[in-house]
Amino acid sequence: RADDILTAIRIAREFSLDYVIVHGTDGHLIADILAQEHARVICGPLLTDRSKPELSHQTVENPAILNRAGVQVAICTDHPELPAQYLALSAAMAVRAGMEEEAALRAITIDAARIASVAERVGSLAVGKDADFVVCAGHPFDMHCKIRAVFIDGKPLSD
Repeated sequence: RADDILTAIRIAREFSLDYVIVHGTDGHLIADILAQEHARVICGPLLTDRSKPELSHQTVENPAILNRAGVQVAICTDHPELPAQYLALSAAMAVRAGMEEEAALRAITIDAARIASVAERVGSLAVGKDADFVVCAGHPFDMHCKIRAVFIDGKPLSD
C-alpha cells in the first residue's frame, strides 16, 4: 500500500538505508514521490487478482506509470506465486498497459540487475559477464515467439 511504501522510505531515510520497494503495488499512486526519492521499485506479480485488501489499487499499468515518472523499475513474477516462465508475458502485459517496449525489456534484464546490484555480472551481454541468454525466433513479448537456443555460461544448452 502507498502508506506502507511511504513509511518504508521514511525509515530508510532516517537510518540512511539503501532500499528497494518490492511489489510496489500502490506505487502508481505516489509515482511523483518515488521519483523524487530516487526509489527503485520491483513491480509484480502483475497477472494476479485483487485477492486481499493490499491489492485493491493493483493495476497492470503500475510499471508504465512509474517508468514515465522516472522511477527505475523491474518486473517480477514472484515465483512460485506466478511461475518464472511468465516473466516475458508480464512484461508484455506492461507494454499493453502503456509501458514502452524497450523499458519493459530493461525491466526484466538490465534494470532488474541494477536494482538487485548484480548488473556487473548479469542483465546485459558484455565481455566478462555471465553469458546466460536465450535466442528467440521473434520479439520475446510476442505470444507466438519460440525459443531457438538457450546459452548458459556462453555454451549452448543441448535439447
